[in-house]
Amino acid sequence: MTTTFAVAHVVAHGEPYDIGFAHGTALKERLRAFLDDGVARLNHLLPTAVSVDSLSGDIAAHRAEIIRSTPRLAEELSGFAAGAGLTPDEATLLQLRREIMGYQRIPTRGDCTTYARPGVLAQTVDLNGNLDDQIAILEVGRGDRRALVLSFAGLLGYLGVNSRGLAVGLNLVLGGQWGPGVPPYLAIRHLLDSATSVESAVSALRSLPFASSRTIVLADATETAWVEVIGDEYRVMTAPESVHTNHFLAPDFTSRDELNVFARNSSLRRLRTAESGLRDLPADAAPDAHFAVLSQPPICVGDDGDIRRERTVAAVVLDAKNGALHLRPGNPRLSGTRSFTL
Repeated sequence: MTTTFAVAHVVAHGEPYDIGFAHGTALKERLRAFLDDGVARLNHLLPTAVSVDSLSGDIAAHRAEIIRSTPRLAEELSGFAAGAGLTPDEATLLQLRREIMGYQRIPTRGDCTTYARPGVLAQTVDLNGNLDDQIAILEVGRGDRRALVLSFAGLLGYLGVNSRGLAVGLNLVLGGQWGPGVPPYLAIRHLLDSATSVESAVSALRSLPFASSRTIVLADATETAWVEVIGDEYRVMTAPESVHTNHFLAPDFTSRDELNVFARNSSLRRLRTAESGLRDLPADAAPDAHFAVLSQPPICVGDDGDIRRERTVAAVVLDAKNGALHLRPGNPRLSGTRSFTL
C-alpha cells in the first residue's frame, strides 16, 4: 500500500527578504492552521501549556542571536513573517519548536539515523507532532548559489544539498545547557547558503553559537564528516564514510550524554544496522537502494498513534554530485520516491 502526502514545492530566488516572503506566501494558510493547533502543536507535546506571549522573552533572546550571527537569515525570516501574515514572534517560534520542547528524557523508540559517503548523504527524519503533513521542499538561492532544503512547518532550514556539491544532514543529541543562540536548523541553512565543501562547512560551524546540542553530518564529492556540538564545543571526525544516530561518538563527549538508557539502546541498534546496510551498498547505489536500508526496522520507526512519540515522518537521499534531493514522505516503506533537482 502506498500512502500519498501533499508535499509543497516552493521555488524562491533573489534577496533574503524576497525568498522569505515567497516561502511565507506559498504556505500562508497551512502555517496559520498549524500555529492555531495548540501553538504549533507544542501543547499536544509539553506537560505545561504555552502561548506565544508566554514564550516572548525566550523568542526575543534567540532572535537577537540570529540577527547577530546570521543576518541574512534574519532578513529572510522577516520576509517570511510578512508573506505568511505572522508576527515576528510567531515566525521565530516556528524555528525554535525543538528548543522550546527541550530535553526529552522519556523512553523513545527512535530518532534520526544518518549515513554518508562521498557524494551521498541519506537519513530518516524522526519527529514527534505528526509533522508529515507539514513537509515542504524549498528551492532557494541567489545567482549561482542554490540549495534544495527539506523543511517542516515553516522552518527556513532542516537538511539539504547545494549547487556547490555539499550535502548536510543532522541528528539530535542531548548534552550541555540549551539557551539563546542559532537553532541548528538555521545553522544548516546557513551552511547550504555559504559553504562549498566539508572543510568550509566545518569552519563555518565553529563561528556559530548553537542554541542546542546536535550532530551535523556532511558530505561532498571526496569526503564525509560528522560534527558533534555541545554549547560552544565542537568535535569533528572526517572519514571516507560516516554513520551517526543519537548518542555521542566523540570519546570525551560520551560522559556528558543525557540520552536515557532506552533511547540509547535504540540509537545503538540503529547505528549498527545502518553501518551494516551501508557496507552492503555498492558505491553507485541508486536512491531506491538507499531507501531500502532506511525503510527497514529498527531504522524506520512506525506510528503507534501517540503524537508525543518520535516516528519516521520522512526519509531522504541527497545526491551532492548531481544536486538532487530524493524524498519519501511519511513512512518510507509506504510511500513512493519523489525527486527534486537543482
